[in-house]
Amino acid sequence: MRLRNPLAALLVTGVLAAGAAIAQEEADLAEGRVKAELDQRDDARIRKRLQATFETLDSLRAVEVEVRAGVVRLRGTVDSLEARALAGDLARQIEGVAAVENRIEETTSLRRRLGTALRKLESRSYDFVARLPLLVVAAVVFLLFGAFARLATSWEAPFRRLSSNVFVQDLTRQVAFVTILVAGALLALEILDATALVGAVLGAAGLAGLAVGFAFRDLVENYIASILLSLRQPFAPNEHVRIESVEGKVVRLTSRATVLLSFDGNHIRVPNSVVFKATIENFTRKPERRFSFAVGVGAGEDLAAAQELGARVLRKMDGVLGEPEPVVLVDELGDSSVVLRFFGWVDQRQADFFRVRSEAIRLVKEAFDAAGVEMPEPISRIRVEQPSEPGAVQRAPAPEPMVRDIAPDLHLEREIEQERAAEEPDLLQPEGPQE
Repeated sequence: MRLRNPLAALLVTGVLAAGAAIAQEEADLAEGRVKAELDQRDDARIRKRLQATFETLDSLRAVEVEVRAGVVRLRGTVDSLEARALAGDLARQIEGVAAVENRIEETTSLRRRLGTALRKLESRSYDFVARLPLLVVAAVVFLLFGAFARLATSWEAPFRRLSSNVFVQDLTRQVAFVTILVAGALLALEILDATALVGAVLGAAGLAGLAVGFAFRDLVENYIASILLSLRQPFAPNEHVRIESVEGKVVRLTSRATVLLSFDGNHIRVPNSVVFKATIENFTRKPERRFSFAVGVGAGEDLAAAQELGARVLRKMDGVLGEPEPVVLVDELGDSSVVLRFFGWVDQRQADFFRVRSEAIRLVKEAFDAAGVEMPEPISRIRVEQPSEPGAVQRAPAPEPMVRDIAPDLHLEREIEQERAAEEPDLLQPEGPQE
């Protein structure tokens, strides 16, 4: 529609412009944008508002405020950097502030510093006295939970029903004790309305646990290996084992190491982390054990006859099992001899392995000497003899046959029994599962 009256057209145009301005102002208000005219009245308003705010805070009363064209300049001295930062934050929150120039300085006056510290101490003292009844109640609750945790974990029957393994029982007891104690601590913090502290404590505990884990990595590794070794025992007490290069009889399994008694009578402590990852050779688990030794005979000897003679000696010998029967094999051809290797089996429940092997070497050597089987040495020697009569050679008399003791050596068994009789923690249980 076209208006022909100029006055009416002008009126309509003014109304539309006013409506657009009102709509824009409403939109700005809806979006949180307020336009401020930078004049002296606004500067005075900002200064008055900030000065009133600073007057209500003891730490900011000495701050002077100057405002020009929306730019706030703060001057004066405060007692701490926190107060300086607070003044700047409060100035930025005032409507119409274009920028903040913070020239506040931290005071070095000893009197003001001491006064501020004493006021804070006084305020905190009043707060502590007001909270003292709650602190007493929270402490009593925590102590009651601690007493209950100690009483509950001292009862051994439930833990014995849970597992027959001593190590697992002790670990479960510790977990139960810590769980009850933590529940008491959380309830005490709830009474003090300090549950927000729990998150900070747990975060610090997590970081501390991570640091401790890296610092005590070997200790934690040994602890976990102890749990696994105690659950599936690879050996039993008094068994003869070889762990890597360490050999001896098992005394006990502790939470950190496996204790062995060497055949020299020495204690050997092997870390459980090493035991868990090592190759373990158990010589006791299967009673029958094979021994072997080598004997060199002359290259011109009848090898079949020498083998038969050696096998016959082993078959007649006490302590050597007839089944599997002894075997003598040609092992290698040396520079000055042919090496025969002798094999025989021993029941370690009835005879000592090392004594039987020693006796077998002695009897085979004597049988070869008696049969005239040459056993050449790998070196050359010059021997000068002076017989008492020309043409006569003196020989030493044949030794009397001796009966050697091949019974099992019980000395180490007695030592281990004495060691295990001592009241020390041991994770090895004879009735426990074994691999």
